[in-house]
Amino acid sequence: MKKAAPYRIRSISELHSLFGLPRPYHPLISVIDFELLKFDENKIWNSFFYDFYCVACKKESSGKFKYGQGDYDFDEGVMGFTKPGQIFSVTNITNDPVSGYMLVFKPELIRHYELGKVIGNYGFFSYSTAEALHLSEKEDKIMMHLMHQMQDELKNNIDSYSQDLIVAHIDLLLHYAKRFHNRQFLTRSAVNNDLVAKLEELIDKYLKSDATLTGLPTVKFFAEKLNVSPNYLSDLLRNVTGKNAQTHIQEFVIDRAKQLLSTTSLSVKEIAYDLGFEYPQSFSTMFRKKTQQTPLQYRALFN
Repeated sequence: MKKAAPYRIRSISELHSLFGLPRPYHPLISVIDFELLKFDENKIWNSFFYDFYCVACKKESSGKFKYGQGDYDFDEGVMGFTKPGQIFSVTNITNDPVSGYMLVFKPELIRHYELGKVIGNYGFFSYSTAEALHLSEKEDKIMMHLMHQMQDELKNNIDSYSQDLIVAHIDLLLHYAKRFHNRQFLTRSAVNNDLVAKLEELIDKYLKSDATLTGLPTVKFFAEKLNVSPNYLSDLLRNVTGKNAQTHIQEFVIDRAKQLLSTTSLSVKEIAYDLGFEYPQSFSTMFRKKTQQTPLQYRALFN
């Protein structure tokens, strides 16, 4: 039997209706109080996605929230960030009390602002729920204050300043989120260092195995092996090493290439294929870019 396609929630008005809420104050943005949500037994909660960004700051739980293959119980003060098109499900719904807020906004709201150009740079919109931002008490108060301010602004009569002020609040909230995520990377340095060590072990093993026959190692491949999202892995590495995941992997590829060039008689073409390159020219271009030498120039240093 063919699996039903995920239900698409196209508008914020429709989301309000599904949650049993009155119409939103603004068609492109809403700040929703979790205490007012009503999850019925509608089958759409088994698999759904929506056409807007969502920033959820939640405590307690009225059900298990699932994103991708991971479950997460919001038992503490945490924040999650999702972008349009991501598929979710809510299961085991209960009547337990829930507190917190959910900010939802359509891409059209920010399209003509600077935020619309840079929002794709906020990698945490692609983190999994298991990589949610855990807030300190002070951080939680800051985020709640910003949510309340946006909610109050939306309740005012819309005028020529409304959208500018609302977008400015979203921008400020996301800047704080970036700061708090960086703090979280720092306070979890021991765990993060272990993850980096595991990554480097996986890269080294990959480059010395027949796995390279399937192609160059990718960030997505190693992220799946480490059970983290690609964006989270890249942001973690940037905080720990100063380099993103792609650069980190490429440096291992170049180190392995140097080893083969200096200790074997394999041709440049053979080394390129051995490392997973489809075309030897691509290998030579990367090697020259990273070392300011061609592979043959580097080999000549050892002859």
